[in-house]
Amino acid sequence: MIDIISILKNTHESLEDDPSIFDSKSRKSRDIQIHTDGYPIITDEFWTSKQRQGSSIQEVSYRACFKPQLPNYFINLFTKPYDIVYDPFSGRGTTAIESALCNRNVIVNDVNPLSIILTIPRIRIPSLKDIEQRLVSIPLYDNRKADIDLSMFYHADTESELVSIRDYLIERKSSSKQDHIDDWIRMVATNKLSGHSKYFFSVYTLPPNQACSQQKQVEFNKKYNQIPTYKNTREIILKKSRELQKDITQDIRDRMFEIGTKALCLNADASKTEEIPDSCVTLIVTSPPFLDVIDYAGDNWLRCWFNDIDIDSVQEKITVTNKLDKWEQFMKSVFIELFRVVKPNGYIAFEVGEVRKGKIKLEESIVPIAIQAGFEVLAVIINKQQFTKTSNIWGVSNNTKGTNTNRIVILRKP
Repeated sequence: MIDIISILKNTHESLEDDPSIFDSKSRKSRDIQIHTDGYPIITDEFWTSKQRQGSSIQEVSYRACFKPQLPNYFINLFTKPYDIVYDPFSGRGTTAIESALCNRNVIVNDVNPLSIILTIPRIRIPSLKDIEQRLVSIPLYDNRKADIDLSMFYHADTESELVSIRDYLIERKSSSKQDHIDDWIRMVATNKLSGHSKYFFSVYTLPPNQACSQQKQVEFNKKYNQIPTYKNTREIILKKSRELQKDITQDIRDRMFEIGTKALCLNADASKTEEIPDSCVTLIVTSPPFLDVIDYAGDNWLRCWFNDIDIDSVQEKITVTNKLDKWEQFMKSVFIELFRVVKPNGYIAFEVGEVRKGKIKLEESIVPIAIQAGFEVLAVIINKQQFTKTSNIWGVSNNTKGTNTNRIVILRKP
């Protein structure tokens, strides 16, 4: 079996300016234990928020997403340029975008159709000039009203602009005229629908990765004695576009666009991805839906409205259960499919959480499921670092006492 400890150490040494800080004698944070089933559990600071600062193109809000340093670490560890990296639970597309930045080919899948909307435009990136010209060409009509009550979020003029943009995008899609510039505008507008600063379309509300309900927003407005003010949608879209592309050079844009044209993008159950050929994937980096800690559809109802997505159909498809046995049953079917698509000597980095205040460690479920599917378990690694942002409110014991941890099961297909 591969000596995972040596691989991890050597990778550290190849990635840092000062390899000595990762010497086993000086690495005080490293802790190695052997599980009763024989695989190592390695706790260390494998990456940090400062190590290879994430690209600006990754800065899109989505609830319960991991930082780009996580997939970047494994992409560099287990793959080479043009290998295929796959994320079966893609979310906002962190793995896919990091793969494209690293010049790897990508397959993305998520049962939530918003995932493709958020991901592919940040791989097939249009120029700022093209974005501005397209925005100017979109007619913004007066007195347009949404088909649902959004008055608690938007000034009437802002709502009219949003509905105009929404109608334009729906028409472009239905007439098969939608291109990568439209996709970009859709992605940015989707991310600016609501938030807690003046640079969102809405009045002050919850963070952008969690949409407030209409009634809750009415209560919110009363509590803070606020009313929606006008927001210039074109200016906000352009501002966010500039922020996202801050680190994108023309060379990066060209390389990523080529990756994007070849990308396989699926909106499917992760256990039913017939479009993916057998034994083609070198690496999977993913994090599955956890035990009922996140209401994906509820969080994204406003985004679904803007993108003309049936929220009820999304909720029905997304796996949300509070029963560990049902979650495990779903994971069994997923791992059978993952074994099919991963090539021999390919890898999986499967990020799991400590749910219910650490009482359930999902790797204890994933390891036997993976073995039954045919994978070898190389290790469980726990990346441990100082915590900077609040996410313990999601019900994941991820940030207690100022510490942020990621628990990742490392698997290999023989």
